[in-house]
Amino acid sequence: MINGIININKEKGYTSHDVVAKMRGILKTKKIGHTGTLDPDAEGVLPLCIGNATKLVDFITDKDKTYQAVLKLGITTDTQDITGKVMKTSDVNVTVDEIEKVIKGYIGGYMQLPPMYSAIKVNGQKLYELARQGKEIKRERRSVIIHDIKVLDINEEEHEATIIVNCGKGTYIRTLINDIGEDLGCGGTMKSLIRTAVGDFNIRNAYKLSDIEELVKADELEKALQKTEDVLSAYPKLVMDKEFDKLVHNGNPFLNKHLAEPSQSPLEGMVRVYDGDNTFIGLYKYDKDKKGYYPVKMFL
Repeated sequence: MINGIININKEKGYTSHDVVAKMRGILKTKKIGHTGTLDPDAEGVLPLCIGNATKLVDFITDKDKTYQAVLKLGITTDTQDITGKVMKTSDVNVTVDEIEKVIKGYIGGYMQLPPMYSAIKVNGQKLYELARQGKEIKRERRSVIIHDIKVLDINEEEHEATIIVNCGKGTYIRTLINDIGEDLGCGGTMKSLIRTAVGDFNIRNAYKLSDIEELVKADELEKALQKTEDVLSAYPKLVMDKEFDKLVHNGNPFLNKHLAEPSQSPLEGMVRVYDGDNTFIGLYKYDKDKKGYYPVKMFL
């Protein structure tokens, strides 16, 4: 069975679910999950978790992300991107300095209103399903974090700005762009979007679906497959005394003395646990009150 993460470079025209479906066919395995939806016209980094790595989907989804986007001023659409129905056009009478000032003003936290064209569920129904029916419902604003925005280029003739956004989870870039356009008084929509990074996964070492097909044919999938445990390398590693392997093989808690090399004081926070044969077992966390390590996620 295949276990691990493959960093996919999603191409335009595919939904995230399309990519998962195609990978299931290529790898001949059903247990695959993606780590954050990308719109069909967006492209870029889409890590796929396979086999026991599907337990890491939420872990990777929560990571910070980086996007390169093009903001088109003077146009407002119902989907907040260039593919949507144009709701309004306006003259663009703002300076380069004004554009940069408003864009930079979004660095930090702000309360973002999720777009109707999104996969967020309200009362069990996805917002985009309601939007396609011409319905708009009340949504609650959500706190999002914009760590940084860099302005790469401003094309005054085309009324476009190319930006790099580093943000926390749950941020809608097209909504950010829509909000920037509103603040400038002329409206704005997202012309293009490339996700260049999700946590440590970068577009520089991402694979297209065709690349994965070729690797499978050549029996070289391991070149693209990152081990489940490697994604968790930031957590300290603990190895069991082989005599007590049964504890972790059964998903039970264990004590500091059960380790091959007990530490003077237990490690706080999450740790990677391996059995006596150096096989990765899962993530554990030390419980001060119970004075033992307890399982968080098991991967054996």
